[in-house]
Amino acid sequence: FDGGSVELSAGMGSIELSAVELIEKKRDGHALSRDEIRAFVQGFDGGRIPDYQASAWLMAVYIRGMTEAETGHLRQAITESGATFDCSFQTRPVVDKHSTGGVGDKVSLALAPLAASLGLCVPMMSGRGLGHTGGTLDKLESIPGFRTELSMEEIRKQLSEIGVVIISPIPAICPVDKKLYALRDVTATTSSLPLIVASIMSKKIAEGTDALLLDVKTGNGAFLADWDDSVALARCMVSTGEAAGTRTVALLTDMSQPLGRAVGNWLEMREAIEVLGGQGPPDVVALVEAQCAEMLVLGGLAPDRAAGLAQARENRRNGKGLETLRRLVESQGGDPCYVAGANGDAPASLPPSAFSLPVIATQSGWVSAMDTTQCGKASIALGAGRQQLTDVIDHKAGILLHKRVGDAVSEGDALATALTDLPDHAAAVAQIARAFTISQQQPPPPPPPPPHE
Repeated sequence: FDGGSVELSAGMGSIELSAVELIEKKRDGHALSRDEIRAFVQGFDGGRIPDYQASAWLMAVYIRGMTEAETGHLRQAITESGATFDCSFQTRPVVDKHSTGGVGDKVSLALAPLAASLGLCVPMMSGRGLGHTGGTLDKLESIPGFRTELSMEEIRKQLSEIGVVIISPIPAICPVDKKLYALRDVTATTSSLPLIVASIMSKKIAEGTDALLLDVKTGNGAFLADWDDSVALARCMVSTGEAAGTRTVALLTDMSQPLGRAVGNWLEMREAIEVLGGQGPPDVVALVEAQCAEMLVLGGLAPDRAAGLAQARENRRNGKGLETLRRLVESQGGDPCYVAGANGDAPASLPPSAFSLPVIATQSGWVSAMDTTQCGKASIALGAGRQQLTDVIDHKAGILLHKRVGDAVSEGDALATALTDLPDHAAAVAQIARAFTISQQQPPPPPPPPPHE
């Protein structure tokens, strides 16, 4: 046959199974065993299965799907492709959080230090901007000097001293996942639910956490806009985490409009600092406190959500969460004056953008809807994200929102302000204006979705 073969342990001994047979079995809708999936992953990682056959297998998974057991086996095989992080040196409960991403989602920036200030260990590996959504690492790097790549010794030291790190993915953890994702990206298989789950959960479980909180976004600005798709993703991730022995809870949260008032790296970092300083937009505050409460329950530091919520509110208001963020930034090479000024002074800030452009309402009424994805794309066009891998981010660029869904608007009001250094900005400003739907009738408040899975 044309292609690689892999060796499987099969009870009484070993057998050789061709890559073609693995592709055929999944193509025809049959479930693969743990050994078969492990053999495929190891064969691909070791170069015995070429890209073209791996691509065919990924497409078969995309079309036929996977059972929960298969998804768990794939997650395990990806985790086993590299090193795992040993958190056994920690005396604190180890709890991490993962968000599927959204526009204006700065929750992790405030949540991780707040949770650590209350006694949790939070080893958070985060990502960069993807598509129309921003990345936690890009936002942190808006603070001058901040480093997202640390040695294992630095990670252990910081976790022992502060209880939290926020870093870029460690290359030795789940290395085959990067190779698989590169193929998924060019074979139109990135949206496969089992492939998404296996990719996310393999890395989170490799972190060695005791428990994991998942923030699954839903709505027009989310990776999965459909409610039922978001529920399916949440359920699959929870079952995969639990099967691996990691206590896992998913919260489904709304992304039908940007979160908070700021979209853009430094703008969102500043808003997260405000939240930890006892202020901040109500929707961001509510999510940070609720998710912190859930993490405290998962870690055994609160008996229930109500008690956890009270603890989160206390440390958000008394400055302990903000002090932990200041120590985190300083420990990772950033200038702590951007979090809290010396001697009670106001924190430092980046210089203003060259252009501050109001987005004006052309009619009166109420904001009845927002196209959140368009807001995210407009912020990228202003310089806040990458349209190509080689693009340099302008950390100052972005959007400040003055109106949200349900707000009254008069003709001539500023709906938002676009901030950029780019002289060619007219199209992005027009895109922001089109993201607002203004109606003549006040919209009813949206019913909150059931939050837990």
